[in-house]
Amino acid sequence: MAKLYFNYAAMNAGKSTTLLQASFNYRERGMDTIEFTAKIDDRVEAGVIASRIGLRKEAHVFDGETDLFSIVETESAGLTAACVFLDEAQFLTPLQVMQLTRIVDELDIPVICYGLRTDFMGDLFDGSARLLAVADEIRELKTICKCGRKATMNLRIDSQGNAVTSGKKIEIGGNDRYVPLCRKHFYQAFNS
Repeated sequence: MAKLYFNYAAMNAGKSTTLLQASFNYRERGMDTIEFTAKIDDRVEAGVIASRIGLRKEAHVFDGETDLFSIVETESAGLTAACVFLDEAQFLTPLQVMQLTRIVDELDIPVICYGLRTDFMGDLFDGSARLLAVADEIRELKTICKCGRKATMNLRIDSQGNAVTSGKKIEIGGNDRYVPLCRKHFYQAFNS
């Protein structure tokens, strides 16, 4: 039976690397996969899932208007779709998360999502909140804080490395804009 999976982590935990490796494993065994990534994330280029270690794969892009169910229903008709992989799941709308449940429940295709749980203010992203509510399985991928503890928060920093404590919820960036920290060091930096 297919399931909806949500794998979440702070920045730099290897979410995209893990997604690309899992997708490769399916394809290596002759099974088809369908990949999605957020249109807004154009750090490498739009329509590419890329990891910090150099792995990359072209993917469908989604934004808030994309009907994920329709795309998978149409594309899977010509394939033996074994799995759908979705990167940057925090950018999903709650409606799109429900479309993913339909892919699992009606098309019997597993969906594995990867994304951030919280934004730079420590608040849940809408897509992540809905996935936490409806996913069949939830798994935290781990990375570490500068102190060696598990990092669970994403601190946004300015060009001098100082904490950014206000601004728009979504700002695309990598190591130049975000630092993964444990809760203790996140709030120390955020409140200083």
